[in-house]
Amino acid sequence: MEDERKNWGFKGTIQVYTGNGKGKTTAALGLALRAAGYGYKTYMGQFLKGQSYGELKSVKKLSPLITLEQFGRKGFLHVTERPGDEDVRRARLGLRKCQAAMLSGKYRIIVLDEINVALHFQLLGEKDVLAFLGQKPDSVEIVLTGRYAPVSIIRRADLVTEMKEKKHYYRKGLAARKGIEK
Repeated sequence: MEDERKNWGFKGTIQVYTGNGKGKTTAALGLALRAAGYGYKTYMGQFLKGQSYGELKSVKKLSPLITLEQFGRKGFLHVTERPGDEDVRRARLGLRKCQAAMLSGKYRIIVLDEINVALHFQLLGEKDVLAFLGQKPDSVEIVLTGRYAPVSIIRRADLVTEMKEKKHYYRKGLAARKGIEK
């Protein structure tokens, strides 16, 4: 597989999409969509997410170019909740699955969606995620998403994009809409 990856012709980097604005997961999925256009495979592991939404349906249509696994409970762990042992177990399992995908030679892009939030809730340790990044093959692109990106991850990254909310229609009471936010 390594020989196949050398034919991709570029060195993979580490990208971080963070901040309080909308669009972090969407940006990662856009990158996966672009890569699929060239026949590159993406593996996306979603930490804390376990609910069904539109991206899951779209990704199934793009299989096997995009593979998505969720490691969260049915809902989403919110700031007002305390994570439990099950949340920790799922996050650790998720990191192991992302590592296996990264080292498998099958995927050009590995997305750790909401990993920064998992770190914020201390479901995983920063040392564990930094060790994961230290194993990154040269030919693999890594994307870490989620609010609260820790300084250690920002320092390790090659690209950091902060989504900053300037205005949001949620503040006017508009609920999440099918096909737009969910």
